[in-house]
Amino acid sequence: MGEATPTGPHGYSADKQALLARLRRVEGQIRGLQRMVDDDTYCIDVLTQISAATKALQAVAVGLLEEHLRHCVVQAAAEGNADAKVKEATAAIARLVRS
Repeated sequence: MGEATPTGPHGYSADKQALLARLRRVEGQIRGLQRMVDDDTYCIDVLTQISAATKALQAVAVGLLEEHLRHCVVQAAAEGNADAKVKEATAAIARLVRS
């Protein structure tokens, strides 16, 4: 966490609008979950929707990771210093696997 975050264009910059649209859909799913709980929806149905929202958010994460590899890691490799970016990506993958 204490590492500096790079600024400037990121790997997802080209698809930023698509990424935001996906995140808005996930946000809508979460609002739907809140309504389900407020309406006392059957717990298994709520859990099913939680699973769907989790999978949607994981899909966003995998897409971001792919763009990081395609943009940031490839650029670092071209500059001859990919080790830090590979370690960074590996740590991100480990966090995703644990969650």
